[in-house]
Amino acid sequence: MPTLADVERLCTALPSVSEGTTFRNRAWFVDKAVFCWVRPFTQADLRRFGDARVPRGDIVGLRTEDLAERDAILSEGVPGLFTIEHLAHHPGYLVELDVVDPARLAAAVEDAWLARAPAPLARTFLDAQR
Repeated sequence: MPTLADVERLCTALPSVSEGTTFRNRAWFVDKAVFCWVRPFTQADLRRFGDARVPRGDIVGLRTEDLAERDAILSEGVPGLFTIEHLAHHPGYLVELDVVDPARLAAAVEDAWLARAPAPLARTFLDAQR
């Protein structure tokens, strides 16, 4: 099971990443654009779960290019990837670290970085991967 230390390692291994905060929680940025953040649940979030299972442990958010990409990712039904009502109109989704496969998390962090990285930086990164 991945940890926040693993998320930090995955994020900071990517080019031009800095760590900061957003809404008083840890976040990782590429060129001042957040692509990954720690997302604890608010009391309102917890109430909205009602009788449904509340994801446990550390939760991180990951950005997507747009809502269509987010919906495509979530439609795959990958364990540990989900969204909440608060993010209904946000191009991103949440990851339950206690559940997600480590390899899937690594790919998702890279995809989130690519969604937010400036195009020249993303192209250079992808060219280096080939």
